[in-house]
Amino acid sequence: MLENSYVFKIQRYSTHDGPGIRTTLFFRGCPLSCYWCHNPESQTKPLEISMEDMGKFAAVLMEEIEKDLIFYDESGGGVTFSGGEPLCQPQLLFMLLDLCREKEINTCVDTSGYGDIKDLLKAAEKADLILYDIKLIDETMHKKYTGQGVAPVLDNLKQLSKQKGDVRLRFPFIPRVTDTDENIGQIIAFLRDNTIYRNIHILPFHKAGEGKYDRLNIINYMKGIRPPPQERVAKVKEQFESKGFNVTIGG
Repeated sequence: MLENSYVFKIQRYSTHDGPGIRTTLFFRGCPLSCYWCHNPESQTKPLEISMEDMGKFAAVLMEEIEKDLIFYDESGGGVTFSGGEPLCQPQLLFMLLDLCREKEINTCVDTSGYGDIKDLLKAAEKADLILYDIKLIDETMHKKYTGQGVAPVLDNLKQLSKQKGDVRLRFPFIPRVTDTDENIGQIIAFLRDNTIYRNIHILPFHKAGEGKYDRLNIINYMKGIRPPPQERVAKVKEQFESKGFNVTIGG
């Protein structure tokens, strides 16, 4: 069912992509090509399908989502739409968000923020929670390490901040890339000057997706890079907290 489709993986019993126990659907397609991507297989575009077939596919996905209703109810969990980038497939995303709302299933959209602002704001209206990555502020650095400029990500976050909704910021803490004092200081300044958000989750780099690069014959730019030491993560946590942010490690 998932081969060449708009969703390439369904992960059950997830506890890191929103509250409670969740089922995470990974959408295929992403405008970014981050050096540290844990799902490089998500970067290929799916085959185009008609709206009719998309509706049928959404119904099939809902059957999978509803298999875990008991876990959502007992843990306060739900379903998370991740990727890849869910905003690359907005019509399917909106269908699923609407179907989940009809079933009173909690929903979360995990996004890089790189997408059409209208789609982002619509997703935020329909979802219970938005997980929004903020990686780098410098334009040159962002383009080097993600393949795209940073302006859409920052502009979209400014607009999202003006709209009501639950947003959880996430900072991928990547050694030698995002972990510099300069970048962290720039992120703090941007958020304080341009948004209402004063919460952030630090996501330390890990090597869980390393084997995929060899299997897919893709260059792994992070090969040999180790996860950051706990002492360094704790220092960055203090750096954010000293500027008035509520900080969580992971999640």
